[in-house]
Amino acid sequence: MEIKHQLTIKDDKDIIYVRKLGREIATGMGFNYIDQVRITTAISELARNVVKYAGSGTVSIEVIHKYAPGLCVIVIDNGPGITSIGKAMEDGYSTSDSLGAGLPGVKRMMDEFLIDSVIEQGTRIEMVKWLRG
Repeated sequence: MEIKHQLTIKDDKDIIYVRKLGREIATGMGFNYIDQVRITTAISELARNVVKYAGSGTVSIEVIHKYAPGLCVIVIDNGPGITSIGKAMEDGYSTSDSLGAGLPGVKRMMDEFLIDSVIEQGTRIEMVKWLRG
């Protein structure tokens, strides 16, 4: 994998910037409008979670080539971790009085989604959207 961009996320301005950058890279790769929106929304949701729950973290956006070109986004924080990944991946589950559509929604928007979280160490999420020809 070739890292294209790695950004620190700590506030709303960073969320807006990484969201815009993700859209620009997706557009440049030739993703259709719907997939651009999915990628942008997924990046925004995860970056917002980093700021809200961990305070800061990083977002890496990478163009990858496997069986097709793809966009890989890796989000890492050193926050409190997720106590129950299973619960967090249930539609409607929320620890912050929100709609609880975040992580399950992100998983549905992307082609690949991996999450790893350790209490008091943080969370790492890797997601990929493949460019279809």
